[in-house]
Amino acid sequence: MLQTQIVKDERGNPMGVFIPMNDWELIKQRYPDIDNLDTDIPQWEKDFIDERLKVVNDHPGRLHPVKDLFRKL
Repeated sequence: MLQTQIVKDERGNPMGVFIPMNDWELIKQRYPDIDNLDTDIPQWEKDFIDERLKVVNDHPGRLHPVKDLFRKL
């Protein structure tokens, strides 16, 4: 039986992964959108993420652990 293998370059750095077809089919069943992962994110989403990251960077004190939120709820 074939096993998942990491493909390495001449220096031993990982370059890719070999996944047997049976395993790949199981992955696709569990994650049906996996074939679409290489599509570009729309610019409006990138802009939104950049805006949120700027707010987090500018106001780090506004961040609280999610467990605090659950406690309040």
